[in-house]
Amino acid sequence: MSDVSAQPATETHATDPTRLAKYTTLRLGGAAGRVDTAASAEEIVQKVRQARLRDDQVLILAGGSNVVIGDAGFPGTVVLVRSRGLRVVAEDADTVTVRVEAGEPWDDLVAATVANGWSGLECLSGVPGSAGATPIQNVGAYGQEVAETITGVQVYDRTDDSVGRIEAAECGFAYRSSVFKYSERWVVLSVDFRLTRSPLSGPVRYAELARSLGVSVGDRVSLADARATVLRLRAGKGMVLDDADPDTWSVGSFFTNPVLDREGYELLRERAVDLGDPPHWTGAGDMVKVSAAWLIDKAGFAKGHPGPEGVAISGKHTLALTNQTGTASTAALIALARDIRDGVHARFGVPLHPEPVLINCTL
Repeated sequence: MSDVSAQPATETHATDPTRLAKYTTLRLGGAAGRVDTAASAEEIVQKVRQARLRDDQVLILAGGSNVVIGDAGFPGTVVLVRSRGLRVVAEDADTVTVRVEAGEPWDDLVAATVANGWSGLECLSGVPGSAGATPIQNVGAYGQEVAETITGVQVYDRTDDSVGRIEAAECGFAYRSSVFKYSERWVVLSVDFRLTRSPLSGPVRYAELARSLGVSVGDRVSLADARATVLRLRAGKGMVLDDADPDTWSVGSFFTNPVLDREGYELLRERAVDLGDPPHWTGAGDMVKVSAAWLIDKAGFAKGHPGPEGVAISGKHTLALTNQTGTASTAALIALARDIRDGVHARFGVPLHPEPVLINCTL
């Protein structure tokens, strides 16, 4: 799967090279003051430095799959990360460490690791975007997170005007978060992943995936089977970007699964007593992760629920908010997201938080 940004449907979008809708999977976002393309780590640093000399604000944009950009766009310089490539930087009998350029399309990387018999990323198949974005979000799906395989991240430090490396232990990885997520200090240049030499997947942790594979949780399957099954499951939920299917024009999951303490979860159970126990997973420190998709659906926002201007909840998955016409405004999408957030809070008392980064717009 290519690191594609959805091509806009309107002539206005197509003829304005600074309009950021052209570079996001939502097909949303106003114009930038300037758009520069960087095809290597060196060019990324150069473009950011040049923008700093112009006293411009800088937005780093790669696949555009986890960002919502406001209708007013971005007043400064947008640096499009288009660096490509991966190479082995360390190996032994059991593992291989691969350095991947920030702009490398993520699913292309996963496909390459599966083809080479390197285990560790196979359950992250079909995730849109670029490799450099994955540590920022600590991307995870179907029982795997990139934090499990990342050994370090090469970065440009805008504060010190220097290029360096941040070790995995210093990345502050947490559920869909890291030290990079809300910081303008670091620009990711490349990422190192340590993978296992094996034709088999890691232990299957996700119950839905195990059922689809016909195995028990904890079993291993071939890398190819794990990848194919994950791709099929994601496609069925509209979570594999398809230029021909507007029901996939989204940022994937718009809201993260809420993580509640035990008291908060018991209060939720009381408010949902007529619906049965909410789907949940117990984590460290007796914290409980709750299904945001379930909360949204039970609060009255079903698949296909419409919003203004042709935005809607995907007909395939309640966590995906889509720009089905390709001509809606960001304001319309935010209005739908706000209605969902407020509706869930009113029904269950649980706050929902957006997963994508919001640029020049607020929820």
